[in-house]
Amino acid sequence: MKRLPLLALLLLSLGAICPGGEALSTPPRLVPLWDFFRNPEKTNFQLSPDGRYVSWLQPWESRLNIYVQQVGSDQATRVTGATERDIRSYFWASPSRIAYLRDKGGDENFHLFAVDPDGTNDRELTPFPDARVQIVDDLSDLEDNHGEIIIETNQRKPEIFDAFRIDTKSGEMKLLAENPGNVTGWVTDHKGRIRVATTSDGATTSLLYRATESEPFKTVLTTSFRETLAPLFFTYDDQQLYASSNLGRDKQAIVRIDPATAKEVEVIFEHPQVDVSNLLASRKRKTVTGVAYEVTRLEYHFFNPDDPRAKLQTDLKRRLPGYDVSIASMSRDETKVLVRTSSDKSRGAYYFYDLVSGDFRKLVDVSPWLNEADMADMQSVHFKARDGLQLTGYLTVPRGVVQKKLPAIINPHGGPWARDSWGFDPEVQFLANRGYAVLQINFRSSTGFGRKFWEAGFKKWGREMQDDLTDGVNWLIAQGIADPKKIGIYGGSYGGYATLAGLAFTPEVYAAGVDYVGPSNLFTLLASLPPYWDPFRAMMYEQVGDPETDKDLVRAASPLFSADKIRAPLLVIQGANDPRVKKAEAEQIVAALKERGIDVPYIVKANEGHGFSNEENRIEVYTAMEAFFAKHLGGRSEQSTQPAKPE
Repeated sequence: MKRLPLLALLLLSLGAICPGGEALSTPPRLVPLWDFFRNPEKTNFQLSPDGRYVSWLQPWESRLNIYVQQVGSDQATRVTGATERDIRSYFWASPSRIAYLRDKGGDENFHLFAVDPDGTNDRELTPFPDARVQIVDDLSDLEDNHGEIIIETNQRKPEIFDAFRIDTKSGEMKLLAENPGNVTGWVTDHKGRIRVATTSDGATTSLLYRATESEPFKTVLTTSFRETLAPLFFTYDDQQLYASSNLGRDKQAIVRIDPATAKEVEVIFEHPQVDVSNLLASRKRKTVTGVAYEVTRLEYHFFNPDDPRAKLQTDLKRRLPGYDVSIASMSRDETKVLVRTSSDKSRGAYYFYDLVSGDFRKLVDVSPWLNEADMADMQSVHFKARDGLQLTGYLTVPRGVVQKKLPAIINPHGGPWARDSWGFDPEVQFLANRGYAVLQINFRSSTGFGRKFWEAGFKKWGREMQDDLTDGVNWLIAQGIADPKKIGIYGGSYGGYATLAGLAFTPEVYAAGVDYVGPSNLFTLLASLPPYWDPFRAMMYEQVGDPETDKDLVRAASPLFSADKIRAPLLVIQGANDPRVKKAEAEQIVAALKERGIDVPYIVKANEGHGFSNEENRIEVYTAMEAFFAKHLGGRSEQSTQPAKPE
């Protein structure tokens, strides 16, 4: 059994939360669970390239569908009729054609569809069984584009993707580049020509370049997968390439390179604390304008304060104080703008802004039924792990209560090669409203904090990566915020794995856990990766462990083989069609615990995949989670506040 590290080793930084704080006479109202997890009123607003139409996603028959409205009109048209799954991803392929992606039951085999803005000519463009489509270039730089886009699909061979140009009206496809077997990405120039490719054998990655499409690709750089040179887009003369690179440095910086040699020509922007990979640009003016990056929350840096984009950001912050403000969409001529606000306590709103006329108006609140006064503050925290590594995260404490000896939930993010960010999180706000302090930790191997921090978690699943979460628990207890007898853990994907690992490897720490599509056996996880992940298999072995040469390590990191140590109650949630974490991952751990006579609540849905998309399934999951944590940690629940039904 692992021992907890000494609390004295957990140092509170200057920016951390104190155990005092506002104490109201009563906690905020119990917000209905439905309000947190129902579909939004409207979301994902976009402008057509010519600025004539605005489109968005809106529920119809409990599924998100595409709606279109002419700018200046108050009459909207629903242009799709999805009833099985939400439409989550769509874009304007031309002023007269909208393209969108849909999968079946969460299998992530996304097919491409397209429809006219009036709802006619809705058709599936890639009806290839068991194949997946990904967008390479929407060709929005081409002013004379009439609805063609560049996609990649693995219809020929499941492991690899070929590039095609497809007409979203006729469905005609033209092969642009056949994948020789190791290409993992294609990059086009501003005329839609494929001139750069990236390849991987898992252990190394390469950058390939050609000056024209009639020439063969030539390898110009090969590096370890641990190094990054990620192409972003060509300079506007199509001669050089902007990229995010950590070559010769720990943090990724925005650089300009010569694609023929991969030599760095100029460092555009770098930050001493975090990776930078988001370069902002004006397609109309054909220039880069700034960068966006995240330390504790989203920040912008503009290269020229007099640039129109910089001035627009200043204008929007003045108009919408107290919110993070971003550009959701722009017309091609950059005279019409859709603006999105957000914060830690609100899903935000969309606004329409005509930069010529000055017309500025709110279009919709995304979730108008949520009151910011009922939501809790999300605050950044900093503490040191037991080995001295500096960790950051976010703490959300229930509003209106004394921040002392609260039931708490550790909420590790998925990935694990991702990060938690400041902003509205319905799960976090839901749990805080139910009385729990919620801690989200960017544990080692989280991305965005540089190469060393990322590599610090290689082959550390269930070990140092898990210790970071335990150290977060101890930090909460040391601050007096958490009741050590009422600590829960909940997460999805890798977070689900961390839940199982927490209960199996540190059973003395947690009083309850909820595993949402998390792997329990790393051998079967690695053996069942989707075929299109094959180029990255060697990389996964370096990051997680090789099931042959690291057999003991992989076994020790698999919670299934320590299931006999689990003593805390566990709720397991799984999608039957999950292509990443197969249903067997849930069934193995459930069976192992049932063999010991332990009752494990298990929710599995036949029409879901890696996370539940359908509204009714989300409501069922969070209703079960609410009751589960209320029973074992003592938080509030709607069920406990409902009057008893008459006999």
